[in-house]
Amino acid sequence: MSPETTHTPSAAFEQLLRERYSCRAYLPRQVGTATIMRMLEIAQRTPSWCNSQPWQVVITRGAATDRFRAALCEYAVAHEREPDYTFPREYRGVYLERRRECGFQLYESVGVARGDRVASAKQAMENYRLFGAPHAMVVTTDEALGVSGILDCGAWVNNFMLAARSLGVASIAQAALGAHPKFLRAHFGLPPERLVVCGMSFGYEDAEHPVNRFRTSRAAVEGVVSWVDV
Repeated sequence: MSPETTHTPSAAFEQLLRERYSCRAYLPRQVGTATIMRMLEIAQRTPSWCNSQPWQVVITRGAATDRFRAALCEYAVAHEREPDYTFPREYRGVYLERRRECGFQLYESVGVARGDRVASAKQAMENYRLFGAPHAMVVTTDEALGVSGILDCGAWVNNFMLAARSLGVASIAQAALGAHPKFLRAHFGLPPERLVVCGMSFGYEDAEHPVNRFRTSRAAVEGVVSWVDV
């Protein structure tokens, strides 16, 4: 990158995208309320369908995070997934390849051998331990908004994570938390018309943990665009 472009808005945006990653090990240090509020304020600029702004979130801190972590682990062990919306039916072709690449990198980073189902299941449970993060988030949408509400919440989640990265805070979006909406509604007193889109863990990264040292790849632009000229 040339010196002339290092301080442009596009360069700063690209840097945030490159620096952000799915953090899977955290320090116990809490994120200050003022910092979290700033992250929320930035993410609130997210565009949405008809400006509906369907996202509503619950954020835990302090002892509430530990209570949630313990209760979620206990529930997840005893119950099958029942998400509010359909998870991917299957991963095939290049999508399966990318999923496997990510999984192999994750397991290799923590010393899980391929085919070791016991160890891989233990690592999967880290989702419900919130990867040791001091904060958890549950993202919900109004059920009447359907797919548009879910899409808008996805955009908000991305912007929140980028805002967090800009302030030195790490995060990971988690479909695993959204797989148990009945528990989440009961635990947090959420009304039935709020659909659970996903969860998130966030805090300050443990940079020394090996699980935070790998990075996933991205497809070349040529593989995702089709040009129409006439």
